[in-house]
Amino acid sequence: MKHGKNYVDSAKLIDKNKQYDTKEALDLCLQTAKAKFDETIELHVRLGVDSRHADQQVRGAVVLPNGTGKDVRVLAICKGENEQLAKDAGADFVGAEDMTQKIQQENWMDFDVLVTTPDCMGLVGRLGRILGPRGLMPNPKAGTVTPDIAKAIKEAKAGKIEYRLDKTNIIHCPIGKKSFGTDKLSENLETLMDAVVKAKPAAAKGQYIKSVAVTSTMGPGVKLATSKYGN
Repeated sequence: MKHGKNYVDSAKLIDKNKQYDTKEALDLCLQTAKAKFDETIELHVRLGVDSRHADQQVRGAVVLPNGTGKDVRVLAICKGENEQLAKDAGADFVGAEDMTQKIQQENWMDFDVLVTTPDCMGLVGRLGRILGPRGLMPNPKAGTVTPDIAKAIKEAKAGKIEYRLDKTNIIHCPIGKKSFGTDKLSENLETLMDAVVKAKPAAAKGQYIKSVAVTSTMGPGVKLATSKYGN
């Protein structure tokens, strides 16, 4: 794969064999984010687990203290008094059968997070084939299936993100925008890493945190020292 001149120039600033401390890694990441738009800064964590085994899954959700820098569109599927609670909490779209039919019939996907109440999971369950592949299926562990619909919406709007392993045992998550600066990005990164470390499965053996890297949307990856996160 050929990279552009900006990427090649940026890569020269980074020692691929070195593991940087958090501040230095983020400083380099911001320095090499040369696109004309406000690039997203992402965290990539490779874990020493096997996602093929149910007892080694790593999944959860955490509210980033400084948000993600993205205007999150929330769809709330709920009924009765929860509909008004959802609207008051700031949900962008609220409904039940009408919304599920819109998704099924029109393949409507103009939302970033779907939250629902336990009594509506029968409705939402029908959308599994559509929502699942897009990572939009609500889940109790992520706090997106809950009787407290207002809290779920407020957290999503405040910058709550879900983390989960992919098939290669890596977690990929946004931790903010280039415009956040090093300090805010560092706070978000440490909050996410704390959550991942605490989510270590009992069945995990050997080194848990294999590698950690940060990267901007268009820039090269920068490795972080993993020793501070233990095994």
